[in-house]
Amino acid sequence: MAETLGSLCDKLTIVKLKQYHTEDLNRLGSLANQEQQLCEEINTYVICAVNGEILQENLVFSSNKVYKKEGNEISEITGTIGRVFSELATVNCDLWHEQEKVYEFEKVDPGEKNIVVKRLALLNLSRNQCIDAIDKQFQQMIINKNQTKNYE
Repeated sequence: MAETLGSLCDKLTIVKLKQYHTEDLNRLGSLANQEQQLCEEINTYVICAVNGEILQENLVFSSNKVYKKEGNEISEITGTIGRVFSELATVNCDLWHEQEKVYEFEKVDPGEKNIVVKRLALLNLSRNQCIDAIDKQFQQMIINKNQTKNYE
């Protein structure tokens, strides 16, 4: 998969979650390096996109999830890139904690197991929707910038 701003933001939120949930100094050092690398990668990506070094059509890599929409409805993700990035972080936190239940699935009450699995599926759909929304909004910002530049 090609990296996009949304996929890089997703990776960064996951690194931050890992940092929050570990006390192992070696792991924290490795995660700090990953965080720095991802921040640099995001900065470089944005600069390259603004400078036209990334084709506008390559700024988006839609997940194109194929799933039965009936019974799997999720809220539409709207707002600015910052707002959607914030929602992505929230979704990834929720996903993290729901996934924790799966690691000890035998301890989940039988009546709750279907709820856990369904929640994981819906959170993953929301996560992909956030990533796609960041990419599409960023692409539109670049398109608008280039159109303004062409009129000058």
